[in-house]
Amino acid sequence: MARSQRSAQYLDIHPVDPQPRLIDKAVAVLQDGGLIAYPTDSCYALGCRLGNTDALERIRRIRQVGKDHHFTLVCADFAQLGQFVIVSNPVFRLVKNATPGPYTFILPTTREVPRKMAHPKKHTVGVRIPEHRVTHALLEALGEPIVSSTLLLPGQEDPPAEGWVVQDLLGEQVEAIIDSGQVGIEPTTVVDLSGDGLVIAREGAGDVSRF
Repeated sequence: MARSQRSAQYLDIHPVDPQPRLIDKAVAVLQDGGLIAYPTDSCYALGCRLGNTDALERIRRIRQVGKDHHFTLVCADFAQLGQFVIVSNPVFRLVKNATPGPYTFILPTTREVPRKMAHPKKHTVGVRIPEHRVTHALLEALGEPIVSSTLLLPGQEDPPAEGWVVQDLLGEQVEAIIDSGQVGIEPTTVVDLSGDGLVIAREGAGDVSRF
């Protein structure tokens, strides 16, 4: 859907006790096909609703990434995560022990994942369960995962850490920005479990020594 070039809604949401009225505003943006910038337990992320191919293309344009970019399904809990990826018993124990937390796991998709958001050749997707109260409030109110990508812009070494910086960078490219105070600038640790073994694809905020 086409989007007008207007400033994003700026939602100042309490990091510990999120205001339901403001959470509902952010969820309404997602349900209307919009794109949000929101805080997580690692750093800021861009997020949209599952199946929103227009918003996926917008994320690719903002981040200047290609078709093989791994999007992440940010999930409320392990039961929700299990609907979208294939999890063997050994993988189940490993992922369960590391969640919630700043880890993204690359796993084979189930049929619940739209083809356009899975990796085009590997048929994999990133999944994670964050430990952040505002993120969980969004997920609980939405009732489904948020399709996400780290808010790391071309030419920037680190993601922005504060809402007002996100507004300066992306004020007319997203429909809503959530400010819940300063967040980290280190993306998640990415663990690829889609093959025969375990591969640390990116070392980030999550401690890799547990693997």
